[in-house]
Amino acid sequence: MKVCQLTNVGFALNKFLLPLIDAQIANGDNVVAVCADDEYVKGLREAGYRVEVLSITRGLNPLRHLQSIWVIFWFLRKEKFDLVHVHTPVAALVGRIAAWLCRVPLVVYTAHGFYFHDEMSSTKRAFFVALERFAGRLTSILFTQSGEDARAAVIEKIMPEHRVFEIGNGVDVSRFNPKAGLVCKSIRSDLGIAEDDFVVGMIGRQVKEKGIIELLEAARFLISKYDDISFLIVGHRLNSDHAEGVETAIFEAKEALGERLILTGMRSDIPELLASMDLFTLPSWREGMPRTIIEAMMMSLPIVATDIRGSREEVVDEETGLLVPIRNPKALIKAIESLYKDRERSKKMGKASRNRAIEFYNEKKVIEKQLKIIQSINIS
Repeated sequence: MKVCQLTNVGFALNKFLLPLIDAQIANGDNVVAVCADDEYVKGLREAGYRVEVLSITRGLNPLRHLQSIWVIFWFLRKEKFDLVHVHTPVAALVGRIAAWLCRVPLVVYTAHGFYFHDEMSSTKRAFFVALERFAGRLTSILFTQSGEDARAAVIEKIMPEHRVFEIGNGVDVSRFNPKAGLVCKSIRSDLGIAEDDFVVGMIGRQVKEKGIIELLEAARFLISKYDDISFLIVGHRLNSDHAEGVETAIFEAKEALGERLILTGMRSDIPELLASMDLFTLPSWREGMPRTIIEAMMMSLPIVATDIRGSREEVVDEETGLLVPIRNPKALIKAIESLYKDRERSKKMGKASRNRAIEFYNEKKVIEKQLKIIQSINIS
């Protein structure tokens, strides 16, 4: 089967889709990845993947989106794919329109978290739901990572229930293993973190919707109150990200907090960095089924996350971590501080996190489920 995996940028391809692509290639499929150009594309090509660069503009820009549809249409028409599998909101919309125009036999959409959410204005939410309903008519099957998104797809009439599949999310169990002998002391030393500090970590893009402004406010308060707590933020901002005000907030926080606020930028040694943390937090405004939380759970960390779709399916409140309201720095501070003060409770939650992750979030099982569903639809 000839497969097109289409997403917005090489970052998403590199971060989320390679295990699925590897599995499809192992099954004998001819897989072509399509995305807009960024700093990850070159490395992916050097690794042996076929990556085609097409113009896909993020954000709302109808004229640019029409251009993207036109470019993708001609590419799909030339390549004659059996399956087009789309990811991320804009790429998924323009990709499905182009695939429908080309009469691609099978079109799959994985919703890594619907863009609409309850914190939006009713008008804005209705607009994005309408877009999903429209695109749903052009879709063979819909994969969602969270159960809540699967239910929302049916309730909002985006897709009929028999064509919606909750697939979950997962990570490589062998790679994220707290017993693998990872040396957190050397990581802490390299980053200038005291050996006895309580380290609060976050991994994610530096954009508002990841809750980084709220996290920086929490860091300011807690670091000023306690002399043995540090904050470690891993990740960067893509050139295509909309992050108004974030750079200023980061600069001001770094000026105020100095060496106790560590910003690493993008890193590949995620298991080692997680091993150096005592608590993981992700105060996002919206998510699908966040992989970073699963990675942290695999590494036996307690989690403080926002009470949103996806995150609240992963984190069992008061058992594997704590859930807080979105855009609420005071609640975030209270949750982090409570686990900082009660280390025994924190460690107990970390062990429960690992057990839950092993049971529900094995990447291999998630990929096998996807391939089985696609194969059954293709055969039928």
